[in-house]
Amino acid sequence: MLRRDIAARTDWHDTAQEYGFSFHTIDGQAYWDETAYYQFTLEQIENDIEDPTQELHEMCLHVVDNVVQSQALLNDFCIPEAFHEAVSDSWQAKAPSLYSRLDLVYDGTGPAKLLENNADTPTSLYESGFWQWLWLEQQVDSGALPNASDQFNSLQEKLIMRFRDIANHYQQKNMHFSCCLDSDEDRGTVQYLQDCAAQAGLSTPFVFIDDIGVTDTHRFMDLDNNPMDMAFKLYPWEFMLKEEFGEIAAYSDTKWVEPIWKSVLSNKALLPLLWEMFPNHPNLLPSYLHRDLDKVDKAGKWVKKPIFSREGANIMIIDNGDVIAQTGGEYGDEGVIFQQFTPLPKFADNYTLIGSWLVNDMPAGISVREDNTLITQDTSRFVPHIILG
Repeated sequence: MLRRDIAARTDWHDTAQEYGFSFHTIDGQAYWDETAYYQFTLEQIENDIEDPTQELHEMCLHVVDNVVQSQALLNDFCIPEAFHEAVSDSWQAKAPSLYSRLDLVYDGTGPAKLLENNADTPTSLYESGFWQWLWLEQQVDSGALPNASDQFNSLQEKLIMRFRDIANHYQQKNMHFSCCLDSDEDRGTVQYLQDCAAQAGLSTPFVFIDDIGVTDTHRFMDLDNNPMDMAFKLYPWEFMLKEEFGEIAAYSDTKWVEPIWKSVLSNKALLPLLWEMFPNHPNLLPSYLHRDLDKVDKAGKWVKKPIFSREGANIMIIDNGDVIAQTGGEYGDEGVIFQQFTPLPKFADNYTLIGSWLVNDMPAGISVREDNTLITQDTSRFVPHIILG
């Protein structure tokens, strides 16, 4: 695993505008960075990332199967009791899932370590599935990269196939798409998924979360009063369940993508249960719920994470009782976990994180994010990758 410098395409800003990549810069700072790329060997991808991703995913599903059958475990996951039945029913009915992303620590040697499972609303999908592949093709065509350069990236093909599968499962050809207002990144992600679904033969109307209506008979409707029988929502289940319409959403006839059982798979309480069920697994880090604080070695180095934290919010790194790094945010009241600290690999001044994607339970590609700090956040840079050798 190498970080290599490369000249940016002279026209990439124009290309980004042409393809609707409007969030390549965030708050005046580069989000997409093509002045470098990460180089992997095929052996590193297949043995150290792809295979462990498959195994970790199957382990995570095993945890879900245990959690949905236990009221006590559902409580540990901070899922309100009013929704326990909906979560269990969704899992037992095998409500189909679209995608997820495992965040891994990997430096090119040794086993990758799981940091968390982004299984409900993972972003950086457009950049991973389309934009970095376009970068690869154009850099190979220009001679800037060797002809043998490849990329671990079957995201787009698998997404299209999965949308077709989901439509057939529910016998629906119309899927609404939705996200919140005021997020170019979320809208870009949903637009990309709409394009993939359209290629799968679906009609793909869009409505913002804020504009969704509900009838007296508990049917969700778009602004044109069309029923939302099947809907993709880039909106976390833990947010939905707090809304006035939360109970309606959980028990309505709308077929949600992602389904409500993903509220277990995307929850950081998953990490302590993984460690309990698969102790000392080479791809796991010791992790404990707050109530098991007596198991945490106070002289060690730990990461304190809220159960519902997203995009690096409210993360705290503790060394021998002292806080050495932390981020702000609005999470934490719901509960926290402690995960043993393992450092992100550092290339020059860049701390690097691997995002390993799955579609329909199958590994589908990676994304590489880097930051100048120990904690990866939503503004951390996205850097493309290649496979060579």
